[in-house]
Amino acid sequence: MSASNVITLETLNEQLPIWRPDDENHLYAIVDMGSNGIRFSITSMEPPSTRLLEPVYSSRAAISLFDALTPSAGGPVFSSQTINDVASALSGFHQLAIMHGVPQSQIVILATEAMRRATNGHQMLKAIAAATNGLGVQILDPAVETLFGAVMGSRSGLINVPNSALFLDLGGGSVQMTWVETSEDNYETDGAKAGESLPFGAAILTKVLQQQSAEAQATEIGALQDGIARIYANLCARFPNLRAIKEAHDRGEDASIEVYMCGGGFRGYGSMLMHNDPISPYPIPSTNTYSVPGHRFKQPTKMRQVNDGHDGKVHGMSKRRRQQFPAIATVIESFIAAVPNIRRVTFCGGSNRQGYLMMRMPKEIRESNPLQVLANVQEPEKPIFDAISGLLSASLPSSETRLQDVPCVLVPGLAALFIRLIWTRSGHGTNSNSSFALHNAIVRDPDCPGLTHLARALLAVTHCARWGNDIGPADQLLHQGLWGIIESHHADATFWALYIGAVANIIATVFPIMPTDPDRFISTIKFNQRFSAMLSKSKTNKDKTELTITLSNDTAERVNLENLADIVKNTTKFKRDKSNFKASAKIIIHP
Repeated sequence: MSASNVITLETLNEQLPIWRPDDENHLYAIVDMGSNGIRFSITSMEPPSTRLLEPVYSSRAAISLFDALTPSAGGPVFSSQTINDVASALSGFHQLAIMHGVPQSQIVILATEAMRRATNGHQMLKAIAAATNGLGVQILDPAVETLFGAVMGSRSGLINVPNSALFLDLGGGSVQMTWVETSEDNYETDGAKAGESLPFGAAILTKVLQQQSAEAQATEIGALQDGIARIYANLCARFPNLRAIKEAHDRGEDASIEVYMCGGGFRGYGSMLMHNDPISPYPIPSTNTYSVPGHRFKQPTKMRQVNDGHDGKVHGMSKRRRQQFPAIATVIESFIAAVPNIRRVTFCGGSNRQGYLMMRMPKEIRESNPLQVLANVQEPEKPIFDAISGLLSASLPSSETRLQDVPCVLVPGLAALFIRLIWTRSGHGTNSNSSFALHNAIVRDPDCPGLTHLARALLAVTHCARWGNDIGPADQLLHQGLWGIIESHHADATFWALYIGAVANIIATVFPIMPTDPDRFISTIKFNQRFSAMLSKSKTNKDKTELTITLSNDTAERVNLENLADIVKNTTKFKRDKSNFKASAKIIIHP
């Protein structure tokens, strides 16, 4: 196979020209020839939404290139039938991409472990070129596969990774693992260089478990366990921060690691965890950004039992993935044995496709906040958005240190999305709007970067609270599930989601139409939060927090002050609330 077909870290800049906003066409068609299947996608990088990687088309051909490799005297080969099937599938997608208006130069074919192994890969390349009017196949070096998949494929769906983390990718033919320190300028390539790949993908390991003797299985599993332990030791030796965490954990200190996982194998494990989640039914269908604490992640034996004992459908898992699950669980067990101190694991939907496109973006776009892109706050709107966000933030107790780690909607990007929702659908009833808030947060902008399960749940519960939580019986279970997602991240987060929604309701009551003049807005209403945990315990043993609402005199004359003050108490009062807080409000009239 010609070396010119292989993308390495050294040739990356040469083979991946940077995307430019003045390009004539911003559609990219990507073929990801993975070992477990071939995925086809068309993505728009049209500005200003470039960072969102907006999907235009997506499909999959169930052709397992790894299973198709046949042993021969000269090494593993693809049969002529497999070559014809692949060429035919790519020919059909090539025609479809041209119909969508994708330029030939922006149709990209990526290949991984199976193509690296095949000794007659050149025959596959020739057949693909003939079927696609001369397209070449870019075969990813293992380090580049780590870059595109484990690192940037995962990163593509997130706003940022504020702390360093382990990134892993489990495909059909291999598993990659690396440590990424996102505060560093070149964290992408540094992580890819540090990462290592092992030839123990889900398809490969499944063959070992199904076809080899017990002795051979033990040997291969031992090699997998030793390999992951060796990679982790190498990463600890290379990165002082990771080494410090390990050493602190070894001393018995509470030192744990964030983990991000992508690839079909790991997403299969995420689907099984979601199927068995305490929140049942789990309210969000996709495993993309599904997140679990370490103690729930470390259940491979239990998940094996679920896989073996459940005859029905497991959402998100094909029959083939169910068959591969024992192999997936074996990889999980090997990882847990090497890295026991796992704080939280997030399953990511990205892959080589997203990673490839992310690496074509200029750094300033690649590192931009996708939710700010989605909110699309225009320059003339910024003063009033800032004023509303500032007032919402002023309603929170600024000196309460316990709130520093509590997730809420008042973060860059998500705050703007929430503010856009406060005044929408004002012509509809509170019951309809409460239902809309819950459902819209789940289905809007599917797989949009930054709209994680937590972000969607926060948006849903806070927006529903803005309409007074007028939830019908059919939506009670949905609300409870979204509540559970928030609560799984922090016990107090649901209370503050309800509270912020209540404050938004107060603002919308005072301003029935979204204000446009920030000066008038600021002079009309002000908030002050009083909190005293030591002196104001309630009968329910909750800390009392009181919101003071200061209104101008003319405003006070046109609103029902009693009803306005009751909004906070009524909205935040839930029987299932396990938080440490109880809220009330009082009103002061400013002449």
